[in-house]
Amino acid sequence: MLNELETLSQNIGRLIEINQRQHEARLALEAQLAQSQAQCDAARAELEQVREERNALQAERDALTAKIDDAQVRLNAILEKLPRARAHGEADSQLDLLEQSPGNDDSSAARHGENA
Repeated sequence: MLNELETLSQNIGRLIEINQRQHEARLALEAQLAQSQAQCDAARAELEQVREERNALQAERDALTAKIDDAQVRLNAILEKLPRARAHGEADSQLDLLEQSPGNDDSSAARHGENA
């Protein structure tokens, strides 16, 4: 009977050691899980920030595209108002037409610079 009590006591001691190791392992895993969750939360926050930056850049791109389109429409309207180049290879270009306009000599250009 004494022998059985001693064996039972040894078995209880082993169970206590096993339980303690499992408890320590569980605590270590819980700490690791908490760290992983914190990293996941940080990654989610960073992802959200990157998405917001992407959306802002897309909005800026869209606004710039709209401005470019508007400028293109204005430019096309201006180009349609300008006189057409002469057919059959005549050398007069639009710049030549500007140079031939009245009051476009050097003295008027100098006066324009003084008035500006």
